[in-house]
Amino acid sequence: MQIHNLGFPRIGARRELKFSLERYWRGESTPETLLTECREIRKTNWQTQLDEGIEYLPVGDFAHYDHVLNTSLLLGIVPERFKGSSEENELDLEFRIARGQAPSGCQCAASDMTKWFNTNYHYIVPELSADLDIKVNAGRLLAQIAEARQLSDKVKPVLLGPVSYLYLSVVKDVEKLSLLPKLLKGYQEVLNQLAASGVSWLQIDEPVLGLELEESWQQAFNTSYGQLEKGGLKLLLTTYFASVDHHLELIRALPFDGIHLDTIAEQTDVTRFIDALPSSWVISLGVVNGRNVWKTDLVSVYQTLLPLYRRLGERLWLAPSCSLLHSPVDLAQELKLDEELSSWLAFARQKCAELALLKSALENENSDAITLYSAPAIARRVSERIHNQAVQQRISRLQPEDFQRKQAFNERKIIQQSALNLPLLPTTTIGSFPQTRKIREIRAKWRRNEISDLQYQEYIRGEIADVIARQEAIGLDVLVHGEAERNDMVEYFGELLEGVAFTQFAWVQSYGSRCVKPPVIFGDISRKQAMTLEWINYAQSLTAKPVKAMLTGPVTILAWSFVRDDLPRRQVAEQIALAIGDEVADLVAGGTQIIQIDEPAIREGMPVKQSLWQEYLDWATAAFRLSAATAPAATQIHSHMCYSEFNDILEAIIALDADVLTVETSRSNMALLDAFEQQAYPNDLGPGVYDIHSPNVPDVDWMVNLLAKALDYLPPERLWVNPDCGLKTRGWSETTSALENMVLAAKALRAQLAAKAAS
Repeated sequence: MQIHNLGFPRIGARRELKFSLERYWRGESTPETLLTECREIRKTNWQTQLDEGIEYLPVGDFAHYDHVLNTSLLLGIVPERFKGSSEENELDLEFRIARGQAPSGCQCAASDMTKWFNTNYHYIVPELSADLDIKVNAGRLLAQIAEARQLSDKVKPVLLGPVSYLYLSVVKDVEKLSLLPKLLKGYQEVLNQLAASGVSWLQIDEPVLGLELEESWQQAFNTSYGQLEKGGLKLLLTTYFASVDHHLELIRALPFDGIHLDTIAEQTDVTRFIDALPSSWVISLGVVNGRNVWKTDLVSVYQTLLPLYRRLGERLWLAPSCSLLHSPVDLAQELKLDEELSSWLAFARQKCAELALLKSALENENSDAITLYSAPAIARRVSERIHNQAVQQRISRLQPEDFQRKQAFNERKIIQQSALNLPLLPTTTIGSFPQTRKIREIRAKWRRNEISDLQYQEYIRGEIADVIARQEAIGLDVLVHGEAERNDMVEYFGELLEGVAFTQFAWVQSYGSRCVKPPVIFGDISRKQAMTLEWINYAQSLTAKPVKAMLTGPVTILAWSFVRDDLPRRQVAEQIALAIGDEVADLVAGGTQIIQIDEPAIREGMPVKQSLWQEYLDWATAAFRLSAATAPAATQIHSHMCYSEFNDILEAIIALDADVLTVETSRSNMALLDAFEQQAYPNDLGPGVYDIHSPNVPDVDWMVNLLAKALDYLPPERLWVNPDCGLKTRGWSETTSALENMVLAAKALRAQLAAKAAS
């Protein structure tokens, strides 16, 4: 039996990668320094896994920015606009593709970025075309293999498979699958070089097998792996995020040497696979949850695995369900965490140790050690700390009318316009403004009790006043308070809710250097007190323009948290929705006219299989409506979504019944609006007119052109003008310039529309 890992968090236990990247992007370090620091992070990651008992080390799971982008660079697939001189800095090329800007080279529109299946991780979408030119450059991967071999002779390179890579790409002017032959030539060259380097096992990730694939894509698997010659390599077909039972007949015909099955995401009939697959195949089982933080009930897993181990012997491998990229690094750092709660948890390092403990128990057929280890995991489910009778009673009393606003949108629209008197094409932002180093320092001092609550509150008031003044000067129509008091859009609310706990260092990567520290939902959720009212009321007192209150929606809080696993997610979402609804009621009572309830995560929470979507979407959209249902018709409810494929869930987006929806469309050049050809969007819409994840400042004409595209689908009376996401990560200089251009774009288009109406 072997225990192996599909991937390890690349950010470092204290976010070392984040800080190294950002120093480099600011021009404070050299390429050589950044590469040296990355080598040290990789070495630490591998040594940690070895120390905890992992036998086959994953290599190639590390990325400066994103592993899908790594695959593009490995194959030499670079969009034409990023290509530069013959002295191209490879690091800066990588960062220009991801961010649109790097210390050297041109400023170009960054490649599109979207969610990695149903996770909060974002990948850089490959751009392919009919003239696809593959130029394999495996030097980086081979160098990392050599690095890992200095620590262990058991290394397992990780490679995103050709079918999944192609499926996840965007292709212009040609049918996707027509590019498969060219792509396979590149993959063959990679396999040849890996075989020549002495690699024994290669992990080939094909997560799209979890989807309900059309026949043409199923055939692509036969074509791909029928053509690829593996030479001396042994290939481990790796799947995750869903069961692949529905593709068993396809899989059994493929020339692999083993398969990895995720037994956590969905129920998987492991015995059926064992019976059907060739007797020489390794069966790797993902038995430790790679996406949550709860300690594994190893006793239950042991009882399930023991008969399988007796049957398979050395053919049985054990692993996490998926890459540990989605887990925090090390629980041992959490010195301030509540002792009982800590006893319920396991992070990436501890999950590796769980596998080693499980292997030892199976090989010795002795479960004593895992019984002791699992005791807190079993006790957690009956702990009095997780149950709140008042919350459970509120859930049990919910009626269908609690999930709807009283008036239809068309009625609300008239009432709201009368109350707000907004101009045509009203301008606004998504909510957050730059979180400067000074803001972060003040917050840190406050948390360390180095300044008083009063001093902290006065500082935040000063920041709010500054943000309001800046927006007034820019000329925005609907203002926001800037969120200076918030460290994170989920963490801030989680800290003010019962049933939620927080860590110090449980960071996970969202994209590039952006890391989030998800709350741990361990019990029933209720609101302790008003969460935003004081700050919004103060901001509104500074201006005659409406100030939009900012809340995070129930599905996003759910999706971006580590969620308890003893209740259905639907019920947890309803608990959060009731708490958010209480906040909406307080804001309305305080005079707030516009409330934004952000739901950027609604798409990522969907199951991988399309046949399971509707059940999820029904309860997810209902949770949003529950959170907004207390708002009267005169209160304008906004929502925001970003960086996911929304075209295929338009009906669900409409079902949210938000008065105004702001959504990311700039990176995709308004591609979302194509869905409106099949079904018109009935409410107000703000398609983002510039990409805030790139430091580039968009020009006025660019935004006018995007808005003109939007007017092909929406009447001007229902079109808003806004960036595609919050401005938290940007600097003030670029933020001010971009918003000034955005306001100018709105004014220019208003003038065009007025001239057209007059002619």
